[in-house]
Amino acid sequence: MNFKLEGVIPALLTPFTKGGVAVDYDRGAALAMHLAKQGVHGLFVCGTTGEGPLMTVAERKQMLEVVIQAVGKKIKVIAHTGCFDTASAVELTKHAAKAGAQAAGVFAPGFFGYDYDSLKAHFKAVANSAKDLPILLYDIPGCAKNGLSRQLIVDLAASVDNIVGMKDSTGSIQHFNEVLIHAPKGFIAINGVDEYSMQALVAGGSGSVASTANVVPEIFLSIFNNVKKGDLKKAWASQMQLSQACNTFRYGAMVARYKEGVRLRGFDPGYVRPPQRELTTAEKKTLVQEMKATGLL
Repeated sequence: MNFKLEGVIPALLTPFTKGGVAVDYDRGAALAMHLAKQGVHGLFVCGTTGEGPLMTVAERKQMLEVVIQAVGKKIKVIAHTGCFDTASAVELTKHAAKAGAQAAGVFAPGFFGYDYDSLKAHFKAVANSAKDLPILLYDIPGCAKNGLSRQLIVDLAASVDNIVGMKDSTGSIQHFNEVLIHAPKGFIAINGVDEYSMQALVAGGSGSVASTANVVPEIFLSIFNNVKKGDLKKAWASQMQLSQACNTFRYGAMVARYKEGVRLRGFDPGYVRPPQRELTTAEKKTLVQEMKATGLL
């Protein structure tokens, strides 16, 4: 399957109403448009940062439809369709294809430990349910428990036509490199670890799906554009700025930190959904201080 994906792709936050009671779809559409106007190349909807695992299947479907309607003609929209069970992942993937998503990212089912054969069967079933939709294997063992071995990724890419790439959130640049060395020609490697966005691009990655890009998309765009131009000095300066931002937002620790960061920079992205929690007043004050100290405010 011929499919190209590159650039800066924020892992879109999902706005909820107070207490996480309901999805605020209007605010979700507005956030998608807000990011699109800043020049990002795509959006990754209902993933980890988007609190997708805390949403119902129906909510995830509607959120995807809202984002596609808002920005789908301007930038690429990738649906996260991974679930703990194969049937729900198939249902969401079929829906993503019908709704007009350009691709789907699918993480490994979690909680139970699964072997090579179980995971291979799962991903083949999901991919075969929507054969015209490009599929990215989403490797995030820190959350999903089950990591995707290099062999599994390479075998799936070689044997299933619409498995076209991966979103790698393993935290191992070595694993990222090893997959690229052994994967079929044209395999898309999207980095999912903000701390080494530049390094992944230089290694052969085509872009980033990034939590912190909700807050500071301009830093990611600077890294991407300068790597593309071959100006590694400027790209590295931006990567150093991004490293500071990742420390400020305690990268991956709390979704509420990203939402507060976006709010402080002028757009209110709503609330989180329990068991995620909001920041305390003291935590908000500290975040303001840290953002000012690093030039983010």
